[in-house]
Amino acid sequence: MTETDTPGHLLTNREIADIFDAVADMLQLKGEIIHRVMAYRRAAESIRQYPRDLRAVAAEDKLTDIEGIGETLAEKIREMLDTGHLEFYDKLREEIPQGLVEILRINGVGPKRAMQFYKELGIATVAELEAAARADKLSQLSGMGAKSQQKIIEGIESLARRSTRVRLDIALTAAERILNALLELPQALYGHIGGSIRRGRATIGDIDLLIASREAMPIMEAFVARPDVTRVLGSGPTKSSVELLNGQQCDLRVLPPERYGTALNYFTGSQAHNIRLRDLAKDRGYTLNEWAFTSLTDGSEITCETEEQVYQQLGLPYIPPELREDRGEIEAGYAGKLPHLIDIGDIRSDLHMHTEWSDGKLTVRQMAEAARAHGLSYIVISDHSQSLGVANGLSVERLWAQREEIRRVDAEMGPNFRVFQGVEMEIRTDGTLDYPDEVLADLDVVIASLHSGLRQPREQVTARLLNAIRNPHVDMIGHPRGQLIPNREPADLDMDAVFAAAKETGTVLEINANPQRLDLDDAHAQRAVQLGVLLSIDTDAHSAGEFDVLRYGIMTARRGWVEAQNVINTWPIERFVNWMKS
Repeated sequence: MTETDTPGHLLTNREIADIFDAVADMLQLKGEIIHRVMAYRRAAESIRQYPRDLRAVAAEDKLTDIEGIGETLAEKIREMLDTGHLEFYDKLREEIPQGLVEILRINGVGPKRAMQFYKELGIATVAELEAAARADKLSQLSGMGAKSQQKIIEGIESLARRSTRVRLDIALTAAERILNALLELPQALYGHIGGSIRRGRATIGDIDLLIASREAMPIMEAFVARPDVTRVLGSGPTKSSVELLNGQQCDLRVLPPERYGTALNYFTGSQAHNIRLRDLAKDRGYTLNEWAFTSLTDGSEITCETEEQVYQQLGLPYIPPELREDRGEIEAGYAGKLPHLIDIGDIRSDLHMHTEWSDGKLTVRQMAEAARAHGLSYIVISDHSQSLGVANGLSVERLWAQREEIRRVDAEMGPNFRVFQGVEMEIRTDGTLDYPDEVLADLDVVIASLHSGLRQPREQVTARLLNAIRNPHVDMIGHPRGQLIPNREPADLDMDAVFAAAKETGTVLEINANPQRLDLDDAHAQRAVQLGVLLSIDTDAHSAGEFDVLRYGIMTARRGWVEAQNVINTWPIERFVNWMKS
């Protein structure tokens, strides 16, 4: 019996979200319609990020105010809050072996395949599946073969590598909410988010917060008493740790202003960067920790109120947080060669977005107006092509019908905002492209993307991408490696070959800002820049609110040493139009 099975156990937001996710998995295994499955998935995601305890929301009778929660799901939440369990969930657990739910976590294994393993071979756990695969028992099943069996083994190995880290957007949203509330206290002078969030890593472990103050206790008391705290792990005059409703640990440190710079630098990290700074301090006759520089000869201290003072003490210019990974930033600092990193204010356009013509939520005009409200001056509408049926991809006939609407909206928006027609074209599993060349030639921008066949062998999936890059009508490759954080590893591409082909043809590679993708990642973005490959940073927005994810793409780009000159959607409209024509 698990903790959540115990009668009378008070369920947390995270546990309720986990139950809804498990319900979705079991409904999938039963073959329920996808809309019912997705209702539970959306509810789980909303609850996991919700900043208030569901118990308090239920007491106010406002559960249906939460996005994705209708009256049916609200009633199920009330049942869990009142009884500590969900009868519907318990019945599903009796019908579905729980090991099958874990099998669904394996890349490439859907509900039909999982049930086939169970019904034909009696496989009900990941361990049993791995044993059967390594004993060559899966290849004999209908629809399977040696290659499919090997993919199962690789998927199991991938599952074992996954961590409990959460996506950047989930952690950053929670961190900002807490920090902003604490900074409203009169005792708080200023503060920052530290750790891997500040460095813009794609996934996050614990949340680190720092506040400068001369009166720490009122801030600490407010922190541990927050409604989104489910458990206090420790509380003291300079540091407190709590567990949030979503299961993350959050640490708060309160420092006097004169020591804030060294503390912020230390708790931003990375560990490798900090070790290099300590070595540099030692070479100059000091130790360095979160409190101060301390002389090795007489024990005197040098305190730093700002991070700039920390780097000045070491003879370095200020190094932006995203670069602090010991990947050459210290050497570049001493040589005066730190990059002038791209900033969100440099972005003038978004070249990848979807409307209700495919799987987006808004009309062309609504997306254009939302983009203009976000300060952009031109956009490319790039709905899915016909082969991606799950996303309502456009046939050629629908593509031309959409053009009429795009041209009309472009004219109506006026001369200071432009709307162009593109497409996110599927690269099919056999390597062919979704539209003939004569169709592609008539579009303003063509983005080619991989959505299926991502587990193909390295040579095959690379050849598919290279075929698209070498097509003279393909302008950009969208989210090149196809990863979904944290559930799907990227395709095994020969990225050296991809970069070489993109450089040769002038094809742009995308940094997709959706926090589930962040693809290209930072390391590949840096390599692209080194080789002179052009980049684009796009939101892949499906609604107006998703334009806000741009900042995650900017963080990733900055981690990759990307400057504005490397990114085509920093260009003024005239240069972009000339590029399209060429």
